[in-house]
Amino acid sequence: MQSALYEADHEAFRAMVRDFLAKEAVPHQAAWEEAGVVDRSVWIKAGEQGLLGMEVPEEFGGGGVKDFRYNAVLAAEITRAGASGLGFTLHNDVIAPYLLDLTTDEQKARWLPRFVSGELITAIAMTEPGAGSDLQGLQTSARRDGDDWVLNGSKTFITNGINADLVIVVAKTDPEAGARGFSLLVVERGMPGFERGRNLEKVGLKAQDTAELFFDDVRVPAENLLGTEGHGFFHLMNNLPQERLSIAAVAVAAARFILDTTVDYCKERTAFGKPIGKFQNTRFELAEMHTEVSIAETYLEKAILEHNAGRFTAEDAAMAKWWTTELQKRVVDRCLQLHGGYGYMLEYPVAKAYLDSRIQTIYGGTTEIMKEIVGRSLGV
Repeated sequence: MQSALYEADHEAFRAMVRDFLAKEAVPHQAAWEEAGVVDRSVWIKAGEQGLLGMEVPEEFGGGGVKDFRYNAVLAAEITRAGASGLGFTLHNDVIAPYLLDLTTDEQKARWLPRFVSGELITAIAMTEPGAGSDLQGLQTSARRDGDDWVLNGSKTFITNGINADLVIVVAKTDPEAGARGFSLLVVERGMPGFERGRNLEKVGLKAQDTAELFFDDVRVPAENLLGTEGHGFFHLMNNLPQERLSIAAVAVAAARFILDTTVDYCKERTAFGKPIGKFQNTRFELAEMHTEVSIAETYLEKAILEHNAGRFTAEDAAMAKWWTTELQKRVVDRCLQLHGGYGYMLEYPVAKAYLDSRIQTIYGGTTEIMKEIVGRSLGV
């Protein structure tokens, strides 16, 4: 079935993104993976091309268009290019809503122009060494002292952690208030007491800088409070559906890309005197995956339209996130099997996809947590 989701402007944007990635990302991917981080210059170039802050108002240099279809196109093309170090989707899909919806006029003027230009790389720090999916178990804390918040604690698994100039930190500001005891504080590069730990060595996503962050009596100015004091947990809950939709968009794009490359491989690779695609088992494997990915694409398109219309719920996002990422993992594994020994060689895209896909069912909320959200919505 032909997609009716994208219009001419989106396809023009797709072509521009592909050209940008072919020139500015693909030739450098191997070096970035070896270094464990992308060069900051690619962020500046992305800003010049309008790939950052598409929905940021024009007065701050952004595109001024709130349409998640552009976000989905960018996510899909980064995935297809294998440019797994680029943290643009985190920047656009996860951080942008916080900086657009929760900031004061002064904060917008201070941060958004550089957010759009690529000069200001962003991250969000939720996960801690002892708390992941259980956000209410976070221990990083901040106490008010005059015109500052004094922040102490540590975070781990922070995407863009090495490059980030602005980090939204989830901290406990009232230990007695339960879910109403958390606030969001914006920590900026250079603040005394803010240190970065290891650039963590991961199974996949080798070019993505995923780091430990440490806060030792960091004095965060009161004007760097994001949103409402004590409402940090609720701010997070409001923004998680878009984050999970973004992850689903990557999952579906990855599954389709690897399936397409595997179909091509099965047409060319021969065994016992004929292409392996001519064997019934191979055809059945490909048929099953094509069907499942097509169904996932249909759900994703509906989800994007619902999100654009303001009707996309936390339950919708949980279903999209867990099912598409589990599908991605399953498709990549089956495609690697069809490649035989070559599938285990990193020179083939399916091998890199196998490594990169494994995190998808974990970050942004594990599959188990997503099922719990869906289950509770059913009243059970």
